[in-house]
Amino acid sequence: MYDALHRILTDGGRVDREAARWLFEQATEDQLKDLSGIVRARFHDTDSATWLKMAIINTTNVCVAKCDYCSFYRWPGTEGTYTLTIAQICARIEQLKAHGGTLVGFNGGFHPDLGVDFYCELFSTIRRKYPELEFYEMTVAEFMFVAKRGKVSYAEAAQRFKASGTRWITGGGAEVLDDAFRLRHSPGKYKVEDYYDAQRAILEAGIGSTATMVIGFDETLDERLNHLFRLREFQDSVEHKLPSFLCWTYKPWNNDLGGYEIGTPEYLRWLAVSRIVLDNFTHIRTSVLTQNERALEGLRFGANDFDLPTEDEVTQKAGATVSHEFEHILDSGRALGIALRHRQPF
Repeated sequence: MYDALHRILTDGGRVDREAARWLFEQATEDQLKDLSGIVRARFHDTDSATWLKMAIINTTNVCVAKCDYCSFYRWPGTEGTYTLTIAQICARIEQLKAHGGTLVGFNGGFHPDLGVDFYCELFSTIRRKYPELEFYEMTVAEFMFVAKRGKVSYAEAAQRFKASGTRWITGGGAEVLDDAFRLRHSPGKYKVEDYYDAQRAILEAGIGSTATMVIGFDETLDERLNHLFRLREFQDSVEHKLPSFLCWTYKPWNNDLGGYEIGTPEYLRWLAVSRIVLDNFTHIRTSVLTQNERALEGLRFGANDFDLPTEDEVTQKAGATVSHEFEHILDSGRALGIALRHRQPF
């Protein structure tokens, strides 16, 4: 199988589901490095990668989705709920700037009292105050909720965000894009095709987006493969408008699902499979937020980019640790013989 796949990938071909299964279950680490490197080399130099510093600011922890894998949300009206003020958000942004960060991602809950107009005004205000920064203003999942709450179509909601100046709504909230998985763990969120309908509307409005995935819950390999192959199909259908794919790992602490955390070797295997299957994505990103400095090993398993996070309460509540020893993390990549270049946001 390895020799056949090597020929297919070298010739610019694609792998099918059977090959992807073999890659994850049977390929050696060296084979995964080699094959993912062939696809990576279609877009990037073999021995270089890029990075930036960013913060994920969680605007509110009020949420009615009730995902069992979430350690962050609070039901409306319960103790410990919050919605950040503009002053509080600006204070967090100033902390990021002090670290030399250039990108702010926003992420929150499905707050039943906050709609399209609230977020358009909030993000417009923040952008005016910090024109030198780039902002990922919300996730596709949050966008879906506020559109439905406001009883407007995805197309209309996307146009309203675009008119307010929104440039990016990221592919967060995807987790595992498989309806059986979603029914088990987040039945109040959305179905897979609904997610893609929303993301398509975002892209058609001229707003940028990304693709994401989280592994390590209780998902089956078939559910993981469903995610990758449906995503590859979607990316083809939108003419490769999604610039990047980021995969990270579930943290099992302080939530209803619990379980255990998968190890870095499994994460690296899946990262390599993702690069090989998702041959229509320019950038495959590895997750320092959930894998710490070992995430940079992913640069030899098909990844070419990563961020150095300064905060993300969602994953920190679930057990992630955020280090500000940035040079120590970067040294992990340099030790692999990879030249690391700081980049500007997309």
